[in-house]
Amino acid sequence: MIFADKLVRLRKKSGMSQEELAEKMNVSRQAVSKWEGAQSVPDLEKILQLGNLFGVTTDYLLKDEIEDEEFVGKDTSENLRRVTLAEANEFLALREKASWRIALATFINIAAAAQFIVFGGTTTLPEPPFSENAAGVLGMAILLVLVAIAVGIYLYTGAQSKHFEFLEKEPFETEYGVVGMVKERQKAYRSTYVTCNIIGACLCVISPVPLFIGALAASDFTRVLLLAATMLTVGVGVMFFITAGVREASMQKLLQEGEYTPRYKRRARLAAKVTPVYWGITMAVYLVWLLLIDKGDHDSQSWIVFPVAGVLFGAVLGICGIIERSTKKDD
Repeated sequence: MIFADKLVRLRKKSGMSQEELAEKMNVSRQAVSKWEGAQSVPDLEKILQLGNLFGVTTDYLLKDEIEDEEFVGKDTSENLRRVTLAEANEFLALREKASWRIALATFINIAAAAQFIVFGGTTTLPEPPFSENAAGVLGMAILLVLVAIAVGIYLYTGAQSKHFEFLEKEPFETEYGVVGMVKERQKAYRSTYVTCNIIGACLCVISPVPLFIGALAASDFTRVLLLAATMLTVGVGVMFFITAGVREASMQKLLQEGEYTPRYKRRARLAAKVTPVYWGITMAVYLVWLLLIDKGDHDSQSWIVFPVAGVLFGAVLGICGIIERSTKKDD
């Protein structure tokens, strides 16, 4: 177990991925993963090769105790920040709470637009509870309040994790036991992560179904309600995507894997940057279409922005992943 932690520390300090180390050692990535997971130990020839590769003594690798690296001919002046087991647990707990808060805030933004449409639709009732102007004013007031609440949630969530910003901005190493703990939690969460993404994708794909049903409805207000149901279905799907993504990313940060290896630490995740911009633009397009182009008309077709955006969201995330991977290959 001690050898495994030392190997993980050395690999991360060097900025190598498991694939890169496997290539240099002429072994499979699974073999490296077993070394780092304390499932097997390399033979003496491989240990000598590892010592030469990382510039450390074989004594350092073989001693059954945690100690500072005994570098051979390399500068050891860099002091990395160490993440303790308690800090790792605190960070994962914070990001777990943040996942549903961010998801909730995003859903509130979509629900804000849905309620605005419903308020406008009330004017089509035989005995409308509000005048057309009153419905528009109330709908817009509630929309602004809900958006303000969502923004407040985003800001509060960011402030809660502010003292862990160094995980993205600075190189760091983890103390003994952290890697094993995070890997166990990542393994346990994997099925939930996959399930959440499947559910999110399915909800976005089936979100237009209420619209198809609404086409058969005789009442204009019924069609408006089914349109709102479509938007809310998209919102729930997006919540599944965000909740799963934030929690998985928190574990990758501590393990310095995926998009969070030291080599790419300074590059912000493209998907993380694109997501809030994407939904912000979606909301802006909807409001411009509804208020400036259709002048608040309850028969406006601006609603189509949200189901289309929901269906395309998965494709946008996929494209972000392709761009990131191709960029890394060019580095």
